[in-house]
Amino acid sequence: MGALSGLREDLVEGTLAYRPLPRMRTDGAFLRKLPARSREYAAWAPHAVVLGCALLTVLVATTVGASGWFSGATLLLLGGVSAVPVALTLFRPVLAWWLSLVATLLSAGLASGGFGATYPWIESAFVGHLVVMVVVAARTRPRTAGWMWVLTLVFGLMLSTNNYGGADDTAAMAFLSLFALLVVTVLHIRREAKEEVTVQRTVTAVERDRRTLLEERTTIARELHDVVAHHMSVVAIQAEAAPYRVENPPPELEQAFVTIRENAVAALTELRRVLGVVRAEDHEAPDAPQPTLAELDGLLSNVRDAGLTVDKTVTGSVRDLPQGVELSAYRIIQEALSNALRHAPGATAKVEVSYVLGGLGLRIVNTAPQGLVKPSPGAGHGITGMRERVSMLNGEMTAEATEDGGYEVSAFIPVAPAAPVVAPEPAA
Repeated sequence: MGALSGLREDLVEGTLAYRPLPRMRTDGAFLRKLPARSREYAAWAPHAVVLGCALLTVLVATTVGASGWFSGATLLLLGGVSAVPVALTLFRPVLAWWLSLVATLLSAGLASGGFGATYPWIESAFVGHLVVMVVVAARTRPRTAGWMWVLTLVFGLMLSTNNYGGADDTAAMAFLSLFALLVVTVLHIRREAKEEVTVQRTVTAVERDRRTLLEERTTIARELHDVVAHHMSVVAIQAEAAPYRVENPPPELEQAFVTIRENAVAALTELRRVLGVVRAEDHEAPDAPQPTLAELDGLLSNVRDAGLTVDKTVTGSVRDLPQGVELSAYRIIQEALSNALRHAPGATAKVEVSYVLGGLGLRIVNTAPQGLVKPSPGAGHGITGMRERVSMLNGEMTAEATEDGGYEVSAFIPVAPAAPVVAPEPAA
């Protein structure tokens, strides 16, 4: 029942389905080299091949039948009967196969055994039916090809019992069609496997990028924890000590400082709880404070020891920035130089740090690699991390190749101007 259901689905239910043959893709390695107008014509190559095969059946009828007993009109009629199903495969492939069987009956009846002395497929019908089976198999699926071959064999064996004296070519049709359908099926399966691999690679790449983004955000959260926790601890300590710095503070002021301290402690507790969710089991809290731009010289010294020649330029008035900005700027420079070491062996690099009124500008550029660039797994993850850091601080960043073959990373991190410190008025 399952087999018959497959037969009905493949060759019965979809008989009248309108399925025009799509144009060929022109983004292949060879077709991309052709001019635009030539590629436009090349897209219709499958249609031209099918129509050429239809014309071939007519030529076979007129050429092989020229030594027979029929007039030119009869030869053209025999060729046309076999060519119509071939041309129909461009629009209704399953219907074309059924009409090819009908065309075989008509051709055999018209020839009556005298045309080429073959039966049930005269020469033009033989070529036409073989082409139809190949085209339909290429446009459907392997199971359909199997059903077509089985029914063609049964059809040929049934007609062989009514042979009009011509040589039986059922065995030849069975062998050639089996070989052709096997080739088409193998190519079909290979194409489907290639498409599935492409889809899986695309899904894998998307999932890898998403996982990388989450990992980078987790790393940023871990690093910023120390910064935020430090400030919240200072707020709690100062709120607790503030009442003792004023003689006889009013009860309202004492209660306000108590509330401030309680909120700071609660916020710090929630921060540590949230960080515990994203912290990996094997993650260890850093022993040293998070780095800032004041430690940039030490980073550059380590990079030079690793073999990268790097220069530093600082413009503007150096000033203390928020610790989160300092940390993110340090990490961006560190990652950009690591990428230069990994992907541009033998290159030189330059680091520019610009202190401007509205924020901090960074520019890290390296020259083209001078040695062999080895493939590095995980390429592109560092750029993702840098973009996340800049985006978190409402900044802007570009990362692109330079004209000389190098690479440049530029970022601007806005920093609000510090509020002026108002000195307390002396007590009267």
